[in-house]
Amino acid sequence: MDSYVFMTDSDSDISYRFVDENDVEMIYMPYVVDGQEYLDDLGRAGGQKEYFQKMRGGTAPKTSLLPVSAYLEYFEPHLKAGKDILFLAFSSKMSATQENARAAREEILKTYPDRRIEIVDTLAISRPMALLIEKAYAMYADGKPMDEVKQWVLDNRLRSHAWFTVDDLVYLKRGGRIGAVAATMGSLMDLKPILTLCRDGSMTAENKIRGRKSALRYLADKTAEMIEDPAGQELVIMHADAEDDAQRLEELIRERVPNLGSVKHVFIGPVIGAHAGPGTVASVFMGKERTL
Repeated sequence: MDSYVFMTDSDSDISYRFVDENDVEMIYMPYVVDGQEYLDDLGRAGGQKEYFQKMRGGTAPKTSLLPVSAYLEYFEPHLKAGKDILFLAFSSKMSATQENARAAREEILKTYPDRRIEIVDTLAISRPMALLIEKAYAMYADGKPMDEVKQWVLDNRLRSHAWFTVDDLVYLKRGGRIGAVAATMGSLMDLKPILTLCRDGSMTAENKIRGRKSALRYLADKTAEMIEDPAGQELVIMHADAEDDAQRLEELIRERVPNLGSVKHVFIGPVIGAHAGPGTVASVFMGKERTL
């Protein structure tokens, strides 16, 4: 069996219970609220609802890059112990953070030239990334070698999906995802963008739908179109303090996918939530390869 450590980061929004039960090595990502920096604890301390309520009240959380020095601190103890590292990272198209991880790898391998660090770009973030992590970790726990686990992720990363809509365009504007004019016009016309992950790991507005109810129906339509093996997987509905809409989305999906198996409802994490904003709702699943 390969002697390596399985590592990932909290921008996956993976369940802290999964992390704790399996003792997964995590890199925790920073965010700032009212000038105070926090590390995303995956919801251990609770407070997700309060976080989005603060945003509704005018608080504007910010996210920041994890520096090279932080990655060095995460990597070195394992290399020093004689372990290699398989690190599943969130999409390089969403942040320059992965560049810092790769810079840290190059630097630290000068000290540990006999060790190996594989950084895998999952081309995903949040729960679509978590779906990949959970399967990959099961392979790791089963004793599969690093190269086999890495290849599974590379072969399946385009099958992880998130189809979501936001409730207020102001948060996308703050994050630079859309311009001020587009945000203003969209709000006036009650347009709800339908966002999804692309093949290159970026995110795009696939459509614009007028009205929240119609947007939820569109999410259900796209889920039914793209999902594979619905009875054999757990679909995840994410929300940013929008429990009623999350429940309505599940009902709409079940109408379109009668053989749908279990469904889990979870909060969107603070890092992703800072850009999407309260009211965001998403359908997350494994399906056909992304087409955009």
